[in-house]
Amino acid sequence: MPMSDSLGLETLDREQCLSLLAGAGLGRVVFTSRALPAIQPARFALHHGAIVVRTPAQSALFAGILDSVVAFAVDEFAADLGAGWFVTVLGRASEVRDPIVIAELATLPLGCWTGQTDARYLRIPIESVTGRRILGACGNEALSVIDAPDERSGRVCHS
Repeated sequence: MPMSDSLGLETLDREQCLSLLAGAGLGRVVFTSRALPAIQPARFALHHGAIVVRTPAQSALFAGILDSVVAFAVDEFAADLGAGWFVTVLGRASEVRDPIVIAELATLPLGCWTGQTDARYLRIPIESVTGRRILGACGNEALSVIDAPDERSGRVCHS
């Protein structure tokens, strides 16, 4: 039987989190830029136990995460927001400089959205990973918290 957290969300183990990460291609990097919190979407791939992203060397993302502890978040939810999952990774980001590893990474689908040719690869080792799954039944106490009435959806989930 799956474990639940204090809100009734299913707690995912490391292997489940890694499996979900492997099936995704877009996440969000949470970092500090100019002493303020910042979040930026990024294409990513898993490579030898780490998240790898590609970004221009002069970007705020590159400057903000290089040699810093960052969070990386990935999620997927149903259109009605009644079911889904989220995974968060923590790790210290570093630039990949090994030409052999760079050649391996060049084969991954990590195209740079800006089309700039000076993009660099950044590696975020998966030092910590946590995840939760929302099961999708309105009888689930967690969903009654998440699906509280709001202006956007107008939905109410009664437990």
